[in-house]
Amino acid sequence: MYLLYMDESGTSDIPGNTSHFVLAGVSIPIAYWKAFDREIETIKRKYALENVEIHVGWILRAYLEQNRIAGFQQLSHAQRRAQVEHLRTSELLRLQKAKNPKLYRQFKKNYQKTKDYIHLTYDERYAFIKDVAYHISRWGYARLFAECVDKVHFDPARTPQSIAEQCFEQVVSRFEHYLQTIGSDDPDCYGLLIHDNNETVAKKHTLMMRKFHRQGTMWTRIAKIIETPLFVDSQLTSMVQIADMCAYAIRRYLENGEEELFDLVFKRADRRGVVVVGVRHFTGAGCTCKICSQHRIDTSLQLIPSDSPGPTLG
Repeated sequence: MYLLYMDESGTSDIPGNTSHFVLAGVSIPIAYWKAFDREIETIKRKYALENVEIHVGWILRAYLEQNRIAGFQQLSHAQRRAQVEHLRTSELLRLQKAKNPKLYRQFKKNYQKTKDYIHLTYDERYAFIKDVAYHISRWGYARLFAECVDKVHFDPARTPQSIAEQCFEQVVSRFEHYLQTIGSDDPDCYGLLIHDNNETVAKKHTLMMRKFHRQGTMWTRIAKIIETPLFVDSQLTSMVQIADMCAYAIRRYLENGEEELFDLVFKRADRRGVVVVGVRHFTGAGCTCKICSQHRIDTSLQLIPSDSPGPTLG
């Protein structure tokens, strides 16, 4: 049995506030789930983030309060947290007195989403995310699937599907092909989808998956994926958080050219030989990004590098 943990990065709305929308899925054999999960928890403890959700978009923001605290790096974690919370409380009270409810709600949300990480400097937070990405890159039994849509090149008039629906069908189809390939000699090889919980997405993806079970996707029949997706609270499930991180790394690379995290997680992209088949960049002709380029590799020139199939245990 293989579990595909799924999450997204960016907005699927056109135009929205991101140029790309990415739906990513990380496939893990159930035999290695506990080892991989334990590995992530070990990294979290290293940074005093036990039982804290990995939400990269919030972790890697600038926390301006930290720059206002003298000698912040030399303080203990408890001292850092106390001083940041003091400044944030003062700012919320100031906004209340200024009678600016919109800005007050925005700041309150930002503070709520980032409160678990304020004891770490930006460099420490980035080191944490890089540490997690490095370990993922070593998970030889894991596979990354993703559909990455450049919204500039998506024409709603040419397809009945929304961007989010196209992404879901693409990822499901590739995961099914993967299961059919590795399960060609194992009739008991099956997969299950596990998605971050969202009421709107849950209903839509459940209905789509029921349809796929009846009549297949545009590219394949569904023989190896069982049931409809399970929807879970990402705060309580480390592997959905890993899917979030992969989606974020891919989107930031495509939008801003940020390569370091992308290069680590992209090592796990599903491949046939050296050709990437698990991750696609839906964009204009002539794109030279690493995703598009690795769809066009001349397989006669090189062999796929060897890769340890097992987990690295902390």
